[in-house]
Amino acid sequence: MSGQSRTALNLPAPVCVEICAGAGGQALGLERAGFKHSALVEIDTDAVRTLRANRPGWNVLQADVRGLPASCLAFEEKEIDLLAAGVPCPPFSLAGKQLGAGDERDLFPRALNLVEDLRPRAVMIENVKGIMQTKFASYRSAVLERLEGLGYAANWRLLRACDYGVSQLRPRAVLVAMAAEALVHFAWPIATACPVTAPPVGELLYESMASRGWDLARQWADGAMRIAPTLCGGSRKHGGADLGPSRARQAWATLGVNGSSVADAPPLPGTPLPVRLTVPQMALLQGFPADWVFSGGKTSTYRQVGNAFPPPVAEAVGRSIASALVHPVRANATT
Repeated sequence: MSGQSRTALNLPAPVCVEICAGAGGQALGLERAGFKHSALVEIDTDAVRTLRANRPGWNVLQADVRGLPASCLAFEEKEIDLLAAGVPCPPFSLAGKQLGAGDERDLFPRALNLVEDLRPRAVMIENVKGIMQTKFASYRSAVLERLEGLGYAANWRLLRACDYGVSQLRPRAVLVAMAAEALVHFAWPIATACPVTAPPVGELLYESMASRGWDLARQWADGAMRIAPTLCGGSRKHGGADLGPSRARQAWATLGVNGSSVADAPPLPGTPLPVRLTVPQMALLQGFPADWVFSGGKTSTYRQVGNAFPPPVAEAVGRSIASALVHPVRANATT
């Protein structure tokens, strides 16, 4: 394990800087993987409050990363081991116009500029699966070429959240880059679960659904023994407190869920089927712990949850990165 290797070599926790941190899904996963955040950048006020409420010790900067100087993220006494980012998805989302580089919300260029300025030992960027489409092949190649020009070797991979114990399919594109001598030691995390063994929606949410005495809780849970479709958080410009477009709502309907809106609390006795989900329930489906609190109104908190990178997936990739970064140090230590 990466943590054991670092302990054996008497190494400090690897340092991470994260941009577009959102509600902290990626940050929480990386924290579990052993990383210590020196800074997290997020523009949304409610998401910043969420980060600070759950981790008062985190150095959370509320700023637009496009106008934030790299000097604000560089700490002379600390080498940055990882630059992590969950850049906005709309430029590549299947539900959007897919303008790619032509979308003003495309922050890949800014992330790559920060890589050039900060020179982290590793880079991890996640996005929607849409970026893996053939139409964006040249875009992906351009990203790889830029990283290679900066001295990094890099690779893309499509990972499914359900393969790491998360109760929804949620495929995410993940880019990992580091020096070639470190990347040879990097291995994409092995799937720990699959749609058959990941907790089904009914099993995961039964206790919450029954918490206020709902008489149909057991019936609903027995009919929802499958993983969930991918949550759709939408953007600040589009999307509200609902579970996505008509196709997504149809998928939720097969699980006995009314996806037209989000509930304020679990159902009371007499509530008919289909039932609506609460934001905390959807957070459980994203792999957040039950005690993770979200700040803001219903639309804002749902957007934070729906756009998050599931912590278990971030943790799995983070552990693989941390392990790869140890190898060059171990080799030097034995000479």
